[in-house]
Amino acid sequence: MIRFLISMSLIILLALQGMAMSLLPSQIVYSELLVTPHWMLCMLLLIAIFFDKDNTYHCVWYGILFGLLIDVVYTGVLGVYMVTYGFTAYVIHGLQKLFHANFIASLLLAIAGVALADTILYIIYSFVQITEMSGGNYVILRLLPTILANVIFFVILYPLLKNRVERWGIFLENA
Repeated sequence: MIRFLISMSLIILLALQGMAMSLLPSQIVYSELLVTPHWMLCMLLLIAIFFDKDNTYHCVWYGILFGLLIDVVYTGVLGVYMVTYGFTAYVIHGLQKLFHANFIASLLLAIAGVALADTILYIIYSFVQITEMSGGNYVILRLLPTILANVIFFVILYPLLKNRVERWGIFLENA
């Protein structure tokens, strides 16, 4: 049941992530700034921090599966988000062992996760020549606005789901 709830949460975030640009003010949407919503990744990071234990890697499997869904639904290149979200979840799962699971540490891990994922996506898309944006323009016009927008979403998501995800992890561990 818990895996079903997590999957449904991620599917809802997948749908909302596609509509995120319509929620932003038109001054941002039609400016040079490129904001990429990584809402599913924010949920995956909560799973990595509060749901997974040291020896479980549910966040990685969810990252691979739902990254593939993003690839199928939103992108033309299969495997990019799948690899990126799976790898990012794995790195954050490893880093969370170094920190206490509190808001500040979670926020720092979310910033690191979104920055890592978006940078990997930029590198892959540059390598296959889908994007031709220079590194400096990427940092200023895409990376920083993307981090800011996703941190705002993470700050909203954190109090709503932190305790629930933590309870799900304890319940699954005791089952």
